[in-house]
Amino acid sequence: MYVLTRADGHTVGNHTYHHPDMSKISGMSAFRKEMDDVASLFKEVTGTELAMYYRPPQGKYSTENLQMAKELGYSTFFWSLAYVDWNQDSQPSHEEAFAKLTSRIHPGAIVLLHSTSRTNGEIMDELLTKWEEMGYTFRPLADLVD
Repeated sequence: MYVLTRADGHTVGNHTYHHPDMSKISGMSAFRKEMDDVASLFKEVTGTELAMYYRPPQGKYSTENLQMAKELGYSTFFWSLAYVDWNQDSQPSHEEAFAKLTSRIHPGAIVLLHSTSRTNGEIMDELLTKWEEMGYTFRPLADLVD
């Protein structure tokens, strides 16, 4: 397992411990446990703190979830560009992935790419270069937080 750390220049946020449908979690104690279990494990493995960013699994949430995340100090983010890349048994081809990701990019995009995707790893350098050629730049989430 490769762990992304802040020392490597990555920003690592919270995506919950069990990856549940967060819209079904209505109590603060269950919500806090999902968040705290990830934060504790990350600290144990890396010796550093998670960034206070949260992305609900599958984009499922309730307004109560958003408020609970805020009360715990998290900024919640969603993606604006994603494609089916998480199924390891049905990976898109290089050409299919590249075509989808270059045709759907847009100003202000937050792109969701899964690290479990073999295809993403194969095209990443070429994809980032292409996006730069198209005039896009890359910024950390911190630039979006008030």
